[in-house]
Amino acid sequence: MELSVEQPEFPARIERLATRREHSGYGADSLGGAGTGPLDDRAGREGARRESAGRESAGRESAGREAEHAITALYQTHATGLIRLAVVMLGSRPAAEDIVQEAFFGLYRRWGQLEKADRALYYVRASVLNGCRSELRARTRASQRIARALPGSALPGSAPAESPLSASTASAEEIALIGEEHREVLAAIRRLPHRQREALVLRYFLDLPDSEVARSMGITPGTVKSSTSKALAALARMLGGSR
Repeated sequence: MELSVEQPEFPARIERLATRREHSGYGADSLGGAGTGPLDDRAGREGARRESAGRESAGRESAGREAEHAITALYQTHATGLIRLAVVMLGSRPAAEDIVQEAFFGLYRRWGQLEKADRALYYVRASVLNGCRSELRARTRASQRIARALPGSALPGSAPAESPLSASTASAEEIALIGEEHREVLAAIRRLPHRQREALVLRYFLDLPDSEVARSMGITPGTVKSSTSKALAALARMLGGSR
């Protein structure tokens, strides 16, 4: 299934963070010939300290440039697909973009902690899924507070958990983005339990193999297969009953 999403710009927060590298001034002081007095010893130690600090600073700058280049390339290649994933999960383009940008910002801050650079995509994808889960939980809590506050409202828990934005609150941009032929399917997907929804979206919207879906969700490939099978059966019932 194809959902059109334009290529977003690289997050400004990452660009700002990347420019905040430490710059230390190291003078071109020339220490004369080796001496034996205390001033000469102190100057020698200071020169060695500056040289060591200079190497450390250069190493940090090199690592920062490496992270910036790698994350920029990753963003340009995968941001559109990740935003598509979050739009399907949440039904909101602005919320989806915020979650994806936050995931890349988190990757930049933790780049040095990655065991291997090839794990970066799995880290970002898992961060996007976690961000979507947090957003949906926050919406559920907000709906429950409203239900408790309004007389005659449905009791908390009577509405489906993790309910997304209703169709009436979708912006004109989101409606145009989704397209008429997909809207009914997407609405049904958002009524699925969260694990079934995530497995289905990763498998069929991002075209990931079961092994990568399992790695992104932190479950086994067998659980991925059972979750997608249940999700497809549920969709068939919902869509069949709506016609």
